[in-house]
Amino acid sequence: MTTLTRRGLFAGLGAGALGLTLAACSGGSETILPEQGAQASAGGLTDLLDLDQAANAAIIVGEAIRRGLRARAATIALATALQESRLYNIDYGDRDSLGLFQQRASQGWGSEEQIMDPWYSSGAFYDALVQVEGWDSGDINDVAQSVQRSGVPDGYAQHEDAGRIWASALYGYDEAAVTLVDRAEAGTDADSLMEFVDTVWGSAVGAAREGTTLTFTAPDSRQGWSLAQLLMCRGSAAGLTGLQAGQATWTNSSTERAGWQGDTASDATQVVATLRT
Repeated sequence: MTTLTRRGLFAGLGAGALGLTLAACSGGSETILPEQGAQASAGGLTDLLDLDQAANAAIIVGEAIRRGLRARAATIALATALQESRLYNIDYGDRDSLGLFQQRASQGWGSEEQIMDPWYSSGAFYDALVQVEGWDSGDINDVAQSVQRSGVPDGYAQHEDAGRIWASALYGYDEAAVTLVDRAEAGTDADSLMEFVDTVWGSAVGAAREGTTLTFTAPDSRQGWSLAQLLMCRGSAAGLTGLQAGQATWTNSSTERAGWQGDTASDATQVVATLRT
């Protein structure tokens, strides 16, 4: 399996981010992870994000799912955000560019406050994307450039593989494809995860809460895996400690070895999330 390092993207972002570039994969169900961060594998490739990047990737993909768009739309959006902002919701950029996609209020993308909202900025990107003729079949870099009109017109191509990996995993096409090490030890925030699922799926996913245990019922197994792996990416700030998708389980580990255990081929329509008590 090949690991995408994208080492240059983390220049100047601190030792924690730089550590993500050193991860590798082992055989079997056990995965060697960086000190802290999320990893996704698909199509024989692996990509690494830190916790903030993973949380933003989940919103970008979640908004595509909410709109009923194919995974290809999320692939293009992720490749674009990786190029424009390294998947960080930054409040600066060239001239008045802001946010994940470096959108400009002066160019009609919305107000500065709206652009700094990842849900809004992702939606604005998709609004423009679907207006591009052939967006769902054309070259990913060229489609992204048609939306962004960047001064670096070929910059999106270098992120296509990473975009595909995360879109495929977070759409649930690859079971047990996302895992992470999270030492942030954030407080418990069940409401944020319940709200995230409701925003993405609405009434299509059943949800129940009992203390720090959240139980979701997805329409099918693929969407169950999508839900579970999106929750993992959003879970750090909510105090997520464990997930169960069907008969497969993941537990946040204090070591650098973590991964899904159990039967990952089982029916994953029911997803149970456990939060820190």
